[in-house]
Amino acid sequence: MTLPPCQVCNSAQIRDYHRDGRGALFECTECGFVFLHPIPEAGALAALYEQENIGAGYLRKVPAKMRRARARIALLRRQGAAGRFLDVGCNGGFMVEAAREAGFAAQGLDPDTISVEWARARYPRNQYAVATLEQFAAHNPAPFDAVYCSEVIEHVPDCNVFMDGLKELLRPGGILYLTTPDIRHWRRGPLVGWDGYKPPEHCLYFSPGPLRRLLGSHGFRIVRWRWTLKPGIQVLAARA
Repeated sequence: MTLPPCQVCNSAQIRDYHRDGRGALFECTECGFVFLHPIPEAGALAALYEQENIGAGYLRKVPAKMRRARARIALLRRQGAAGRFLDVGCNGGFMVEAAREAGFAAQGLDPDTISVEWARARYPRNQYAVATLEQFAAHNPAPFDAVYCSEVIEHVPDCNVFMDGLKELLRPGGILYLTTPDIRHWRRGPLVGWDGYKPPEHCLYFSPGPLRRLLGSHGFRIVRWRWTLKPGIQVLAARA
């Protein structure tokens, strides 16, 4: 099997990381980035999400999700973010609504029609779009002051294309709030059984080192790392 180079550092030094009936993961020995190979085609991934209705599970426990959303928006405000806000992968619109409550001009983006319809019905004072990041960026000329992207980057086939889209949507000096599972977190436990291990839905597996490198290569300056008890990464970064 011919393996692609590392998406983060472009190294060809790739080795086996884990294999089972759901797929094969490989690790870059230079930077530690872990990725699924082969990654399913976009059509196959879309069909998988539609079949499993992945978004539906996120539409439960609304009060708890709103409390978390408001706390995260408060953190963005403490970093000086204000103005136009975009949630990439908005699901049920919880962060979008919390951003509107805090004074942002808030908008949500998600390719899942069911989630966006739910958000529009429950939080109708916000704007929403059913599209991928790339589709939205191609038709949205005005940059945002803050972009939130939670548990999305691990789903994409190419993290560099995705980061280019995020950068294009954010004004210089604007704040990106990004979260993703941490494959090397001290509380991760066995890979099989960890809720962050979901091939082929999750294609890319980050830890702080590779994510820092990726952000830097796309012109982002780390503002704050958030410590998390759960095995995940939360980082705020400014577009330089």
